[in-house]
Amino acid sequence: MNLKEVLKMADEIVFAKTGEHLDTLQEAILRGTMQGDKYTKIAEEIHCNESYLRQVGSQLWQILSEELGEDVNKTNFRSAIKRFQVSNSSNFAQGDVVAIGNFNICGEARYPPDIPNSHPQNQETSNTKQPQTLHQDLSEMPELGDFYDRTPELDTLTTWILQQRSRLIALTGISGIGKTSLAVQLVQQIKDEFDYAVWYTLDEFPSIDKFQSNLTQLFSQSEKPDLSATNQKRLPLIKYLQKYRCLIVLDDIHNLFCSGEVAGKYKPECEEYRSLFKQIEKLSHPCCFLLIGWEQPREVTQVKNQNTPIRTLQLKGLDIAAGREIVRDYGLEESDNSQALIHRYQGNPLWLKSVANLIEELGIGVTELLIDDTILLPEDLKDVLQQQYDRTSELEKQVMSLLATENQPVNLAKLLEKGQISSSDLLNALQSLSRRCLIEKQESLYTLPPVLRQYIKGL
Repeated sequence: MNLKEVLKMADEIVFAKTGEHLDTLQEAILRGTMQGDKYTKIAEEIHCNESYLRQVGSQLWQILSEELGEDVNKTNFRSAIKRFQVSNSSNFAQGDVVAIGNFNICGEARYPPDIPNSHPQNQETSNTKQPQTLHQDLSEMPELGDFYDRTPELDTLTTWILQQRSRLIALTGISGIGKTSLAVQLVQQIKDEFDYAVWYTLDEFPSIDKFQSNLTQLFSQSEKPDLSATNQKRLPLIKYLQKYRCLIVLDDIHNLFCSGEVAGKYKPECEEYRSLFKQIEKLSHPCCFLLIGWEQPREVTQVKNQNTPIRTLQLKGLDIAAGREIVRDYGLEESDNSQALIHRYQGNPLWLKSVANLIEELGIGVTELLIDDTILLPEDLKDVLQQQYDRTSELEKQVMSLLATENQPVNLAKLLEKGQISSSDLLNALQSLSRRCLIEKQESLYTLPPVLRQYIKGL
């Protein structure tokens, strides 16, 4: 299916819904999407404001979603339009009429009948329920792949956001544990409860100026669609947040912080995020910021009082039932051995998939793997662990090396005895490692997860 065919099919779908053909911006978005370009590049090529382009894209994905009967976004558009073509190919061949929402496609390609021009955002139909959300910019939200049961966590987050009106929520956990997948599922379930639902991946926004500018442009342009007025006045970001009920997801929050330092130390160019998060906590507003990442702001991790509007959820591994779904997907035997495998890799979806794929390729059994407490570390898993290890300070690396020599949890006194580290430095390192979710604490005892212990031993 070439680009011309995709654009023609998308044009027919949009025309059937809105009475208007694809405009220049919509076509540019679809071209860029098919070529794998990000909004930043598309905006640069057509000399358009990026924030406005995202708004147009969000409206376009909404139209396509309603007509194709599934959630369509920039990430899954290619596969969605392909599924649409494949599922109806037999009907096309027989000259049948296929109905998708309000859109009929016949065996002979043709444009739908003329419909009076109208603006999509003002169009109302008696048989189409209009979404409650005024504006959604979820173009950077990943497509939801395999999702395993996280009902308790979803219920907790939903309660915090919708009932308790928490303003700042940190969703944290070690790499591969499923933070982003959980957040995507959550957003899909609750997004229509908000005036605005926005997802930003912070490697796209290293400085707060660009982040705030894009967000305020989204607000101001949705209020005043006439973008020819270049001198229209924008309010400070916090004023918009006080005016609208917004859900704002910031993924990869750890990109705000320095590598080689203790957890949560802001990069110099990201220091202003600290003031923003304090505003989100202290000032009255109806919005919720959901922060996802390996590390969290110290302003969040230091809060333990449940009377504040700040919450932290550290995601743990899957339970046995969910872990067995992964085992089954890779054709491994279902037995007590598979349960032991899930425990060894701590129910971490990414870790389990990595080792299950290796076991499948090598043709070995789970029983053989479990002999002598073997822990396999496929190369792709090593790469993931390396990324988190590289972020730690030299002091943290020393402490992890000490813990890697212990198969059982150890207390502070034993660590002080083994290492050449002062008690103050040791406590700071343990606190930082805990905030990174790299160590486990059982009362006054500390230990490394078996997978991480095996990795550090091999360094």
